[in-house]
Amino acid sequence: MEVASVNNAKNFPVPNVQELASKTLKDIPNRYIRPEIHADVVSVNESSQIPVIDMSKLAAGNAEYQTEMSRLHQACKEWGYFQLINHGATATIEKMKVDIHEFFKLPLEEKMVYAQIPGSLEGYGQVVAEEDQQLDWNDMLFLCTIPESSRNMRYWPKNPPSFRSNFEEYTLELHRICTSVCELMAKNLGVEFRELACMQDEIEQTVRTTYYPPCPHPDKVIGGTPHSDVTLLTLLVQASEVDGLQIRKNGKWVPVRFLPGAIVVNTGDLMEIMSNGEYESIEHRAVVNSQKERISIAALHRPADEAIIGPLPALLKENGAKYKTIKYADYLQKFFGGKINGRQIIESMKIE
Repeated sequence: MEVASVNNAKNFPVPNVQELASKTLKDIPNRYIRPEIHADVVSVNESSQIPVIDMSKLAAGNAEYQTEMSRLHQACKEWGYFQLINHGATATIEKMKVDIHEFFKLPLEEKMVYAQIPGSLEGYGQVVAEEDQQLDWNDMLFLCTIPESSRNMRYWPKNPPSFRSNFEEYTLELHRICTSVCELMAKNLGVEFRELACMQDEIEQTVRTTYYPPCPHPDKVIGGTPHSDVTLLTLLVQASEVDGLQIRKNGKWVPVRFLPGAIVVNTGDLMEIMSNGEYESIEHRAVVNSQKERISIAALHRPADEAIIGPLPALLKENGAKYKTIKYADYLQKFFGGKINGRQIIESMKIE
């Protein structure tokens, strides 16, 4: 989300979850209780089927280039999720993991220096669109990163001292990887990269770092409400050793078992719309652990607010457009204007 979107989103203040979890809880506060989680089917056996894409094989001239390009296409088409290895950003990611852990270890009053202001998502806090909605078991640090003009340094932590420099390096590396992957997807779709980027010189980026405290009753709460991303691509790094990401596949929740050093990539709603349904934006959620914290860093990549989003003309074929055309800012308003509810927004974009 661009600054205009982030700073015009409904967002109501709620208690800090990390602080709540630090207390000895006999009972979970009612606003965090999510009884619907008990009806969900989890398919652990399918975790091993989530595709793994080797970035080093996607370099031009590599003997396995065409095979890996085909695997990338099938991963986007059939899963909407894949783990990316050999991406060249391991050292940068490891430095960022250390700093993120140090930030969340700070006393609450130090973290609150970077707190959200009313009606804004940027900064330290949560995403709460309705005053009476059920709450997720997490806190977040949400920052605008690319273009540089979108940054509000008031929200960028100064402690640990290396945070700002390492975070900038991290965001640039993830943006580089995202651009490369989008270029490869465009080739697989038979379109130009600039078409996917809505004719922009670069894709914009925001970064959401999420802290999921341990919960004594993890079967009663949800770390992240089921949703699909309002992005072109999301690149997710797990900054802790605790898994918790799950994706919905064929009506079941499939846990993602992160490979060491991998970046999890998922196609977002905009990719589904612009590819005219060739690539699907998959629904996902986060669950929490009873003993250990989980931290994830999601780099969200999207066009500018004023971009017009719709199926690309080259992909209409004989069946015509399957999705409506909309200004991206209006799509964001649909998403942040009320309670998040799975794939509800992207489904509303389909043409009957």
